[in-house]
Amino acid sequence: MWLYSRTNWLYSRTMVIPETALIDTGPAVLQERLVGFIRAFGLHQPEVTPCGQPIPVSAAHALSEIAGNASLAQLELGRRLRLEKSTVSRLVGQLVSRGWVQRNPSAEDARAVVLTLTVAGQDAARNLAAARHQKFEKLMAAIPDTERDEVLRALDVLTEALHA
Repeated sequence: MWLYSRTNWLYSRTMVIPETALIDTGPAVLQERLVGFIRAFGLHQPEVTPCGQPIPVSAAHALSEIAGNASLAQLELGRRLRLEKSTVSRLVGQLVSRGWVQRNPSAEDARAVVLTLTVAGQDAARNLAAARHQKFEKLMAAIPDTERDEVLRALDVLTEALHA
């Protein structure tokens, strides 16, 4: 035992370990951090948006995309949200049943469906946008000024890595 403790003592004094070697950067750490972020942000609660609105997250994303256009082809909505055709069809069906979206045949392509917001959908989209703005304003204020660019860059890097 004496020899073991003396060897460790000697090793700790003679071997310089770079500080970066002490930081685990493997996939398990990335997973742990992302799961922590997802839970802290509220993305694991599919029926409530992170900004506290009682609407499924996927529906909030769809409303936001449709609201950003006068009209949007259902196929294009699927591309933007990166969802399968059948998933988009169910999602749009839910928005239609809430009275927020209208499906219309495309003037250019009879097979295509064009989505527009109803008056109620426009109100819902405005409410979501206001709640989202308030949430992100508060979140940004909680990030120190000196770290904001770094946080935003890290998010860009993660997004790019997911598309690779």
